[in-house]
Amino acid sequence: MTLRLLLIRHGLSSYNRENRIQGRNDLSNLTEEGLLQAKKAGEALHPLPIQVIYSSPLQRALNTAIEVGKNQKVTLNPIIDNDLLEIDLEPWSGLSVDDVKTKYHDAYRTWKKCPYDLTLLRKNGNRFSPIKELMDQAENFLNKIFVAHDPDENQNVVVVAHNAILRCLILKLLNEPKDGFQRLKLDNSSISILNINKKENHKLDVQIESLNNTAHLNTSLPKKTNNPRIILVRHGETNWNREGRFQGQIDIPLNENGKKQALSAGKALKNVIFQKAFSSSMSRPIETAKLILRDHPSIKIQQREELIEIGHGLWEGKLEEEIIAEWGDLLNQWQTTPEMVQMPNGETINDVSKRALKCWKDICNNLCQNETALVVAHDAVNKTIICHLLGLSTADIWKVKQGNGGITVIDIIQEKDHPDIVICLNYTSHLGGILDNTAQGAL
Repeated sequence: MTLRLLLIRHGLSSYNRENRIQGRNDLSNLTEEGLLQAKKAGEALHPLPIQVIYSSPLQRALNTAIEVGKNQKVTLNPIIDNDLLEIDLEPWSGLSVDDVKTKYHDAYRTWKKCPYDLTLLRKNGNRFSPIKELMDQAENFLNKIFVAHDPDENQNVVVVAHNAILRCLILKLLNEPKDGFQRLKLDNSSISILNINKKENHKLDVQIESLNNTAHLNTSLPKKTNNPRIILVRHGETNWNREGRFQGQIDIPLNENGKKQALSAGKALKNVIFQKAFSSSMSRPIETAKLILRDHPSIKIQQREELIEIGHGLWEGKLEEEIIAEWGDLLNQWQTTPEMVQMPNGETINDVSKRALKCWKDICNNLCQNETALVVAHDAVNKTIICHLLGLSTADIWKVKQGNGGITVIDIIQEKDHPDIVICLNYTSHLGGILDNTAQGAL
């Protein structure tokens, strides 16, 4: 049983187009393009049975939510919740970004580099911390959601709101990783999906299925800046993925569906100009990389041993029920506290993280300004890299989903002390639909 939260940022607004600060100012409304984006988001969700739509009361979000509700099988009217209001930037609201940079130079610099440290002065003379207040607001909203919607029941709950509050909702669900606010990006009318389950101890188990998916807007990936970019892909499906066998370092090739997934990923990335490509030295990611790069014959794929899949040791080649019979307690520990497990004759997830991140940092350090690199690897390897990028640890690998052929995009920020940005995570729409329906595998 899963509670699925579908988070949608409002469509393009007049203030977005004019590059003005919105905050809680309600003078900004959807543009014609924004209304069309909202309609497309609703169409993308049409196949799902949506139980309820919650919305911020600000008109740019509310009108997006109304448009999404119109596109369901039965029209859904949004429920307005003030805890979905956008961040309060009272002294800046309505000003252009350029004006804020000039008039509030030091404060704006703090906002961009250390948003948690920003304090502003209200008209009544009181000083306040916008991010702290917004994180408290996000917690209030989530507490209400988990009362109204039991994670023990299958439900699809849509939340339509704003850039900053949606990021805070995600960060609250991830237990507020360090510098998390700067690590995420959410585009207008993007859809992010988080799956919530309840554990035996009544604690909530959170999994990010996808972040910042904009495929329904007829754009394969969010717009690139001048920063170096890495496109991280998990290899296509193998027969062992389909069967649910532990694969690890046994070199199982792609099956026919896996080849189709790789080709579909290549089509989704056809407009990307790659300068470099890297792959695990195993056959399934190498073949995936070759199929993605079919239209880029000049790109040489550099094989990296550090990116091979986790060594499952004696579990490799076995189904879960076979492992339960001999290592039931250890498997349960792997599925609950993976950072504590030494695979029998295999690796720990910390071993994988250490070698994968060393390779990742080497790739990042050798990218020039504006270059784009493809990296193709495996489930566990990708998860350790993404956890690091989100400010999480190896204890959190189950919080991240990586579908076969799934695409994750990271912009490498070369400015000192600024984390890299996860532009989108586990984009699988090129494989059909808004949800990740790839094989679950055995990891």
